Amino acid sequence: MSLVIREAVAADLPPLLRMLAEDSIREVAENVPSSSEVDGRYVCAFAQIAADPNSLLLVAELSGELVATAQLNFIRQLSYFGGLIAQVESVRTVSHLRGQGIGKTLMDWVIDESRRRGCARLQLTTNVARVDAHRFYERLGFKASHVGMKLYLREG
Repeated sequence: MSLVIREAVAADLPPLLRMLAEDSIREVAENVPSSSEVDGRYVCAFAQIAADPNSLLLVAELSGELVATAQLNFIRQLSYFGGLIAQVESVRTVSHLRGQGIGKTLMDWVIDESRRRGCARLQLTTNVARVDAHRFYERLGFKASHVGMKLYLREG
């Protein structure tokens, strides 16, 4: 498998949004229109993420097809003596290719980049309903050490 992991470019938005739309958890699935025109809110968000040196929107490409994505953010905080924390979010692999090592390769890249930048910790949250994802992250060495809570401030 020749998987290429790279930063996303604006042209990647349609397939990235399709990955978000196929999420089995309706709470986080996006209602993406089937047209090729991308909603301006996504274009604006992409531009902001791409311009932020503390954010990486990653894609994994296999034979020219985008097959996985993750967003990696770096957060400076006072704990860990002013340490840098990495947070990975929105990790997705296209459903028809799950279980083939794509997610592991992507997460290995995320872990390596977090170490390269000197992060004290890499953290993530995962929905309690994602039992398979929990096992996946545990195999990578993640520990369920905290209780995550969210307060949704608006709909959609």
